[in-house]
Amino acid sequence: MSLWDEFLKFYYSMGFAAMTWQQAVMLTTSCVLMYLALKKGFEPLLLVPIAFGMLLANIPMAGLMDGPVYETVVKDNGEHYHKIKEVGGVLYWLYQGVKLGIYPPLIFFGVGAMTDFGPLIANPRSILLGAAAQFGIFTTFIGAMLLNLVPGLSFTLAEAASIGIIGGADGPTAIYLTSKLAPHLLGPIAVAAYSYMALVPLIQPPIMRALTTKEEREVVMDQLRQVSKTEKIVFPIIVTLVVSIILPSAAALIGLLMLGNLIREAVDFQSVLNRLSKTAQNELINIVTIFLGVTVGATANGEIFLKPQTMAIIALGLAAFSGGTAAGVLFGKVMYKWTGGKVNPLIGSAGVSAVPMAARVSQKVGQEANPGNFLLMHAMGPNVAGVIGSAVAAGVLLAMIGGK
Repeated sequence: MSLWDEFLKFYYSMGFAAMTWQQAVMLTTSCVLMYLALKKGFEPLLLVPIAFGMLLANIPMAGLMDGPVYETVVKDNGEHYHKIKEVGGVLYWLYQGVKLGIYPPLIFFGVGAMTDFGPLIANPRSILLGAAAQFGIFTTFIGAMLLNLVPGLSFTLAEAASIGIIGGADGPTAIYLTSKLAPHLLGPIAVAAYSYMALVPLIQPPIMRALTTKEEREVVMDQLRQVSKTEKIVFPIIVTLVVSIILPSAAALIGLLMLGNLIREAVDFQSVLNRLSKTAQNELINIVTIFLGVTVGATANGEIFLKPQTMAIIALGLAAFSGGTAAGVLFGKVMYKWTGGKVNPLIGSAGVSAVPMAARVSQKVGQEANPGNFLLMHAMGPNVAGVIGSAVAAGVLLAMIGGK
């Protein structure tokens, strides 16, 4: 064999020789997302793992998302069994936590341990804003069904429900519902949900400014009342019982969310629980976020991702998220009128479940209009309500469609 033949052999073993235009597009997209995360600060905690997972999945011939290969072994007595010939890529095995619905409840556990439900308890009306922001889920569900009238695009009830849940801006909930209803769409839906969560600071402000006047954005809200420890202890227990009994299908998400919050608030009564609280807030949620982000990004394989149906899902997801944001702001305007100008409509945009990103965006836009405006704690009420609301919406869809 000549030196030239050896060179060609080496060349064809390289990824360059096998790269497709789809992979090139996804690699470029990955780099753009990492730029937005690292340079522009668009939620790097989410966007960096997702973008890098996307990069790894589209490296030709790397096979990091390839499943195991089995071979059949036949014994002398005629019996046969399956033996693993190739173990598969590391990301394939990590992805099983997404596919089996393990990671989402664990993320909710960590979110519950990190989140103060006090603003929601202090201002129960926030629940209405959180509920209004779920409007995007159900309108997009209907919109996805209407796309069946378009040649080449067709979604079942289960698929439409999975697409609609993107409007809650809650990645774990989107993954959990899709893994139950439409697991074949898990990749594009997970990427869309987490990408839009990460891009909240880019997507929400134009909608918020377009739907409110400067006078409304300048409203300074009264300080929230002090919430007692007893209220904070009782709240997660009652929510778990009420929601889980009405919607058993939402028990995994709501239950783990509220358990995390209960442990957080019970530290003052039993200091030994501080160990569990710190683990949930730090090590556990950080590890699961890395695994979830990288494997979600790794589902964005170019050959599968760049298809008309997938592009429709991405577009519908954006419409769902935008619709949820708009509905929250519009209901905030209703409350502004209802209370005689005491509620700043901007906090309605935090009714989507991107905690605490959406609340921080409400604070930022409010301070742009009035530097003395501090809306963060007020926005956390609808924000927390949105987390509960999206889980409830997922439970409703799962209960109605899950058996169909």
